[in-house]
Amino acid sequence: MLKWIKIGLGLTFLFVLAFVYKRSLLPDHVVLREPSPEPFLKEEDDLSIIFVETTDHLQIPPLASCSVESAARAYPNRSIRFFIKGLKNNTLQDLNSKSAAFALLSRMKNVFLLPFPMETVFQETPLRQWYHKVNPAQEMYWLHVSSDASRLALVWEYGGIYMDTDVISIRPISLKNFLTAEAPQVSGSAIFGFSRHHWFIWDCMEDFVANYKGDIWGYQGPTLLTRMFKALCSVTDFHIVEDISCKNISFLQPERFYPIPYTQWKEYFRVWEKSPNFNNSYSLHLWNFMNKEHESVVAGSNTLVENLFKTYCPTTYKVLIQDSEDSGPQAVK
Repeated sequence: MLKWIKIGLGLTFLFVLAFVYKRSLLPDHVVLREPSPEPFLKEEDDLSIIFVETTDHLQIPPLASCSVESAARAYPNRSIRFFIKGLKNNTLQDLNSKSAAFALLSRMKNVFLLPFPMETVFQETPLRQWYHKVNPAQEMYWLHVSSDASRLALVWEYGGIYMDTDVISIRPISLKNFLTAEAPQVSGSAIFGFSRHHWFIWDCMEDFVANYKGDIWGYQGPTLLTRMFKALCSVTDFHIVEDISCKNISFLQPERFYPIPYTQWKEYFRVWEKSPNFNNSYSLHLWNFMNKEHESVVAGSNTLVENLFKTYCPTTYKVLIQDSEDSGPQAVK
């Protein structure tokens, strides 16, 4: 009898040890949970962090997973909403069983993977007219302009901060209404934030439709935000690490989100003798659209991007990089 009691206690100890180890992979504020059945979440607090995938792809690459996980860690009290066009309500459970990235993100307590019915999101906005008129097959940059439109509509509907899926969050930003300069006098569209139903976002959607030029790269994204802000405010160069504020909208200088400019994007894949501290930055944009060579995150390489993964999205790093070494390097895109 005593023998069986000892065996039972031993098995119980091993179970508890395994459970504690699994939980230790996440910080206290990123807790495993069952995936939310809610297809859409309505909030009025303007605190969402918003990501969107406008293709029908149902694969979450390591960099996108890192972007979402790092946001969940930097903003533990905010809802992290990742809208995915190809996702259907009845496919999430199946994807969780087949995709390590879906599984690890959907089980974080403040991350919600949501379907993205584009037409529904545009319905109560000026973009509805454009969406019904445009022919995607004839658009040169359809994926880009549809993404530009989607981020405006989602920030209008929910409020909060929009981020591209190649942005790694390193510390939270408390501002509500802001644009981010990627160069002197040039606004980027990879990160911006506004309160729900903010007039500036509505004006941007109206201009998106009225002055639509989808055949010009960036015209509906960074160029749109730049021209709309310049129409309101006199924008000067940044001479020191200081932001600009006008009409209750902050224009954040490039070091806040783009400390490494797009012309130097390969620096993220280099081994640095001394890693930069990014003390003046909230997030880092990795310029994935420049990565035509498919540079990868490689475990043990000691590149800057590997160290960023290890620090700001350690679960993604362990599950999608370290545990996948046998299948070869993990592409960032």
